[in-house]
Amino acid sequence: MVGGYDTIVVGAGAAGAIIAARLTEDQNMSVLLLDAGADFPDVDKLPDEIRYGYGQGSRSWARAFGRETKFGWGYSARATDQNPEMFVPRGKIVGGSTAVNAQIFLRGIPEDYDSWAGSGNNEWTYEKLVPCFQRTEADPMHATTGPIRVRRHTLEELNPDQHALYQSALAAGFPETEDHNAPDSTGVGPLPLNNANGIRWSTAIGYLEPARERVNLTIQGDSHVRRVLFAGSRAIGVEVEKYGRAHRVYADHIVLCTGAIGSPHVLMLSGVGPADQLSKVGIDTVHDLPGIGQNLRDHPQASVSLTANDNYPMSGSEPNLQVGLSYTANDSDLRNDMLILALSGVSKGGFYTTKDPEIRGFDLTAALYLAVGEGEINVASADPHVQPVLDYNFLADEFDRRRLREGIRLIVDLIEESDYQEIIAKRIAPTDADLSSDATLDRWIMRVVSTSHHVSATCKMGPPSDNMAVVDQYSNVHGLDGLRVADASIMPDCIRANTNVTSMAIGERVADFIRHGQ
Repeated sequence: MVGGYDTIVVGAGAAGAIIAARLTEDQNMSVLLLDAGADFPDVDKLPDEIRYGYGQGSRSWARAFGRETKFGWGYSARATDQNPEMFVPRGKIVGGSTAVNAQIFLRGIPEDYDSWAGSGNNEWTYEKLVPCFQRTEADPMHATTGPIRVRRHTLEELNPDQHALYQSALAAGFPETEDHNAPDSTGVGPLPLNNANGIRWSTAIGYLEPARERVNLTIQGDSHVRRVLFAGSRAIGVEVEKYGRAHRVYADHIVLCTGAIGSPHVLMLSGVGPADQLSKVGIDTVHDLPGIGQNLRDHPQASVSLTANDNYPMSGSEPNLQVGLSYTANDSDLRNDMLILALSGVSKGGFYTTKDPEIRGFDLTAALYLAVGEGEINVASADPHVQPVLDYNFLADEFDRRRLREGIRLIVDLIEESDYQEIIAKRIAPTDADLSSDATLDRWIMRVVSTSHHVSATCKMGPPSDNMAVVDQYSNVHGLDGLRVADASIMPDCIRANTNVTSMAIGERVADFIRHGQ
């Protein structure tokens, strides 16, 4: 053992918290878990905007371009040329983005994972991942008793606008689904949410809180990992900044779990990545891996915004999200490649709020859940405090534009149903002029398209024959020893679901690999 730890896990989010908790179930395994954000040791000490998942609006994000925020990194990215400064929320807190997210607890569909397996990652079939999903969740519908509590709202509990989406989708001929996580599910129904009694059930609560008394687990918040340290081609530790002072910590194994933005950034700062990019900012190349930061995937989305009638309740305390509609776009062979969500509030600059002094209303959002297009991440400076350059490159492909355009027109049709007409005062956006042709609608979408907060695939897994693969299917970085990446960045493509659950399953799966020496 080097320096007192068997393993250093960097990032205490969806995957990292799980890996640290699972590894330390073995009393002979010592783990140091580092996170750049604050650490609140139990649920009662969490700030309200983190603890409670309903009616908290944007306070956990505290939007600020180009600088870190209270519980977020404050990233800014290019979505399109018409939307060059898109806000990208990512959690900076122990629990990561699971501590600040919208709590939609969706698995991908079987085809997502089987396609990963088909590209040389046979350990990632849907069949092999089902036990990982089951280990994460306490879901009465699936009869599982894992650490993360899952619930669905009944029809009687739905907000008026959520009920309107449910009824309007049924009236339009879409099927009803009781469980969006059933393998063959499609249609409209209640969303599974990792929320119990109003509390956002993060990995910090579900996995780390029960593990904190283990003597072989050390959790350190406010610890910004600047780079990985190497002896030749072997990772031996990390350089950490805490309260403005840097120090080094050593271990036999390093696992990066800092997310699809953080992990490629830390690797590039460490001299691992595309050599031409690194040389431009004065970083010496330790290992040339051209795939790092490439293949960026997400779910582009656009929202139809509506004002509400005077009798519509806007208390600000209800859940923002309760119902979703999954469907397959016309002329698409990608099942469930679209999702429509009712948002009990209006979108403002990348977040949602039910309390707005100017607008009383709600949104309906169309999200493209399997885009063809891809973006990239580039390192901007050798200074770890300078954010990377994020280019999401949304909707560069006509197939992507057509499907999102169709989703907006579907929403406009759905709100003509009687359930919506009883609560809508006016459609704010898109305007009738925006809807007048495909060209005008495309122009509107290119101005407003935004992230669904599901960035992924920037350190994709694959065999050595794939020169853009960054890790093998066991999460080991190609060409280096003692270093793994385990988070949403290793997905070969984004799944047709929110990335929360799959990132947790990645944590469970990689913890298994580590324990079995793979």
